[in-house]
Amino acid sequence: MKWENMRQSRNVEDRRGQTPRGPVPSGMGMGRGGGINPGILFLLLRSRVGRWILILGVLFMLFGGGLGGLLGGNTSSVNIPQNTPNAQVETHQVPQQSAYDEDAAFVSAVLASTEDVWEEIFKQHGQTYVPPKLVLYTGAVQTQGCGFASSAVGPFYCPGDEKVYIDLDFYDELQTKFQAPGDFAMAYVIAHEVGHHIQNISGIMGDYNRARQGMSETQANELNVRLELQADYFAGVWARYVDEQGYLDIGDLDEALQAAYAVGDDTLQEQAYGRVVPDSFTHGTSAQRQNWFKRGYQYADLEHGDTFNQSID
Repeated sequence: MKWENMRQSRNVEDRRGQTPRGPVPSGMGMGRGGGINPGILFLLLRSRVGRWILILGVLFMLFGGGLGGLLGGNTSSVNIPQNTPNAQVETHQVPQQSAYDEDAAFVSAVLASTEDVWEEIFKQHGQTYVPPKLVLYTGAVQTQGCGFASSAVGPFYCPGDEKVYIDLDFYDELQTKFQAPGDFAMAYVIAHEVGHHIQNISGIMGDYNRARQGMSETQANELNVRLELQADYFAGVWARYVDEQGYLDIGDLDEALQAAYAVGDDTLQEQAYGRVVPDSFTHGTSAQRQNWFKRGYQYADLEHGDTFNQSID
């Protein structure tokens, strides 16, 4: 991706090196209460750190939509909790390497491009776009609207405070653990999380939360899949715009599609357990995620992205 000459976003909060301390809020996840969201559980089990978290019980009821969020690590099951007391924060210096800072600059440039794209699209519909903040953190973070979260859950969007949260170490995991190399793979992740912000500010998440009331777990999971696939569609819309602006390199779209494939529920479950359990899917299959990203790129509008009232296959 040709991002070096793109503008940097002013909506980035750099909390790297800050260690949140304090009680873990109860009822804090965007997932269903009374248990760990299956998508989060799969992510935790796929990493050594995640397994220790489960074994030691350090984290209770982690929020996680998406990568969603995204990738199985984005937590878009969104029962927004009540406000919780701010945790105390202990700050310490973390050595900064040039590559690490370059990653931060890249993320900022991608966020800025989403701001430009969605501002234009909202303007076309007579609306004003209010962009999300993006928080860079290290290891764990205390959100203002979704409680405490560990980087083990991956990048995620919190509708309670309208912020995207990313530990930049995920960039390396995306290339190694998920076998989805390339800068545009990470750009897809960010665009997917911003897609959840679009859902939030447009009222889709509110409708989603109301629809979930009284559903069985299987039904709620299926509805959550539709929410995630729509975020993939919005990521595809963004990709089409930046491509038309001349920012994409040859192979960038393939990088995004590989990332979408790598974080499909069936692929993650097959790798973790050697089998798949469709009723527990919360983000969609690899094929579905790729198809809805491609559909967003093809149509580049809002009208063809209604995953809730049409077949998602």
